[in-house]
Amino acid sequence: MGVAFYKALKDGLGPVRKSKKLEIEILGAESLGVRGLCCFIGCGDRNVLIDPGIALGYKRHRLLPHPFQVAVDERIQRKILDRWQSATDIVISHFHGDHVPLADANPFQLNIRQVLGLNPDVRMWVKAPDAYTPIERERAADLALMLKTDLLAETGRHEAMTFSRPVPHGDYNSSDTVMMTRIESERVFVHASDIQLLNEEAVLQILDWRPDVALVGGPPLYLSRLSENQIRNAWRNALRLARGVDCLILDHHLMRNFEGEAWLEKLSRQSGSRVMCSADFMNTPRMLLEASRQKLYRDMPVSPSWHESYGMGTADTDAYWHKAGKLYPDLALL
Repeated sequence: MGVAFYKALKDGLGPVRKSKKLEIEILGAESLGVRGLCCFIGCGDRNVLIDPGIALGYKRHRLLPHPFQVAVDERIQRKILDRWQSATDIVISHFHGDHVPLADANPFQLNIRQVLGLNPDVRMWVKAPDAYTPIERERAADLALMLKTDLLAETGRHEAMTFSRPVPHGDYNSSDTVMMTRIESERVFVHASDIQLLNEEAVLQILDWRPDVALVGGPPLYLSRLSENQIRNAWRNALRLARGVDCLILDHHLMRNFEGEAWLEKLSRQSGSRVMCSADFMNTPRMLLEASRQKLYRDMPVSPSWHESYGMGTADTDAYWHKAGKLYPDLALL
């Protein structure tokens, strides 16, 4: 795992990749140990925080998140809160609980109350309200009311930022939609969360934007309901993106199991392009902790009452954090 990894999470000062005047820092993603696709983009006089939410997958393999996962979650939450304070703009692609603070957050998510008063002048950009699902409408209202702010719902270009119209969250049959974001400052960055590479319209929009770097949510290979046809379609779209973008970062749903990691490696080989996950881009060890949940429980047993105690504030993650450092000197062993 290494000293650098621990120091970065402890200090909340993870490495930042600079590309001329465009600075890209990926804060939270599955390859970094949590659910989400949160990043912080510096471009000239704008600091843009995208999708400041986090989750851990409440149940996988009939297991609640392991305390070591929770320890990583705590540290990434602190980084998100730090970047929230220095942001000029916050962009929310959609209102799922791993992308936005929630009024009814579970103990492993970011609660709206944690950001109250942190940055009252920040501009908040969201997708068009007519694309909201009922639960998204409630969450958008919670956010606007509790933060006492207007949510700016506009497509098109606004200074360095360009927003797409809502595109499907996954394939055409999805009732959920997401907003993609393009940021330009000499070079171009695109954030395309949760498109899952299943929708050609979204992929063509990304290519039309001609990004130098694209951070994209890959297909959810861990879900049994994903058909072979959908997987083939995602592969074709991934190849198109990999060959049309200087640097393609694929993460989120894709990295919730080790099959996704193998899929990513195969894509890199076959495309001959710069294809990587968020951890690779940030030059930090991969932490597929959700995929490793069963192993974490075997290696570091958890008291049946730990989660209830943690939710009540009477248990912490310190012992698991330190034990993991001794057990896993190289996270690739997970």
